[in-house]
Amino acid sequence: MLLKYPSAKDVAKSQFHSLVNLLVSTSRGKIGSDKAKEIRSLAKKSVGVYVCAKVLELRHTIKLIQILNEEIAEIEERIQVHMQEINSLLESIPGISFCLAAVIESEICDFQKFSSPDKILAFAGLSLSTYQSGKFISQNATMEKRGSRYLRFALLTATRLTSRYSDTFANYLKKNRAESKHYFVALSHVAKKLVRVIFHLHQTGESFSDFA
Repeated sequence: MLLKYPSAKDVAKSQFHSLVNLLVSTSRGKIGSDKAKEIRSLAKKSVGVYVCAKVLELRHTIKLIQILNEEIAEIEERIQVHMQEINSLLESIPGISFCLAAVIESEICDFQKFSSPDKILAFAGLSLSTYQSGKFISQNATMEKRGSRYLRFALLTATRLTSRYSDTFANYLKKNRAESKHYFVALSHVAKKLVRVIFHLHQTGESFSDFA
């Protein structure tokens, strides 16, 4: 709507039926004539100052966003085709889309380099570090946050999503929360479980649904 009517002045001068049709088509029927009438009425009462340069800037910004969205869509399409070609087993885990699977696969690259899930956790910077001085050992372990920040972000995002869409991970999160663990501490434990599952999938060639 802002691309066609970039100012309150343009909205106020618009033909009502054109405005309705635009809102209906762009909102896929969620916005109708009532909302169009309200927007047009508010535009006519607007006390904002019309600045030609700002209108031009807004239109160019919207066009730039549209171009970027088209490029993102093209890249995601290429990624999806590639993920179908390699038949990534990560997508069998509920909540992990082809985009997240692509980040995890590309950052780990060769699973043969890692002898255990703990090695992947360390590479992602998700291992817990402890502070020790003499006989004193801190009980407040924190994540090391070293290694690949992209893999760490992807794994934590995947953990939050799998905890929402998979009963296996949701129940494991509930179990940890029931033990009075802070949400992010509990989430880190679920992330460990997720990495163990991912490692198992690559080791065995099974999908998540085969053994979950």
